[in-house]
Amino acid sequence: MRHLNYIFFFIVFFPNVLSGQCVSQVKSFKPGEKITYMAYYNWGFIWVYAGDLEFTVKQKLSRGKQAYQFDAIGNSRKSYDWMYKVRDHFQSFVEMSTFSPIMAERKTSEGGYEAYESYEFVNGGRKIYSTVSNSDKPFKRDTLNTQPCTFDVLTVIYYCRTIVFDQYKTNDKIPFKIIVDNKIYTTYVRYMGKETIKTHQGKKYRCIKCSALLVEGTIFKGGEDMTLWVTDDENRIPVLVEAKILIGSVKAYINTEEGLCNDSKALVN
Repeated sequence: MRHLNYIFFFIVFFPNVLSGQCVSQVKSFKPGEKITYMAYYNWGFIWVYAGDLEFTVKQKLSRGKQAYQFDAIGNSRKSYDWMYKVRDHFQSFVEMSTFSPIMAERKTSEGGYEAYESYEFVNGGRKIYSTVSNSDKPFKRDTLNTQPCTFDVLTVIYYCRTIVFDQYKTNDKIPFKIIVDNKIYTTYVRYMGKETIKTHQGKKYRCIKCSALLVEGTIFKGGEDMTLWVTDDENRIPVLVEAKILIGSVKAYINTEEGLCNDSKALVN
């Protein structure tokens, strides 16, 4: 009976895996999209504008297939580099027709901690060739067996933007698999209803609220300690993200957006 429950769970929550597709259709973003954020760090009793984030979507040919190229760049402001210097770059390639991961790379420098990860998804996503190294561990190559639709850290952000939240009830969990630090985890986002959010610029957005189960690592301590609000329209743009980290808490407000896939309908006049 226990095994039948696992099979039922797999079919209900991962139907696209059986058909070879990780996402049936992408309606929330397109090549040409660029979104920037202002990152704030909680320092004592005040929030300090400490860094900037940039997310872009491009279209590239990868392994002979049309692919999304996702890039995320995060830098601390130079005036705060003395406290905690961050220079991060994440890049991922995903098949446009199936949203199946092709490859991903992470190059990060966070507070003096250096990390590099490279993942190549092969055999329909059932195998991952990895190359990892960081300040604590030497260079290592590995091969991991997994299931299709196992995402890297950056791709999972865009995957979550494709979720049709209208089919879920408050507190429902939406599971997925993710590879972090050369390990594969099953985690989830929790649908928490809808709210109106006011940004640091004074704009108000109708949003869908979610929380996420984080994987313990060099930044996060693990647990359901991230809350995010995405626009309640077809674009599903993250407007605000709040998270607890090992040395305090951070949040990121949307700053600019361009090249959106759909007309913005979540802004409250």
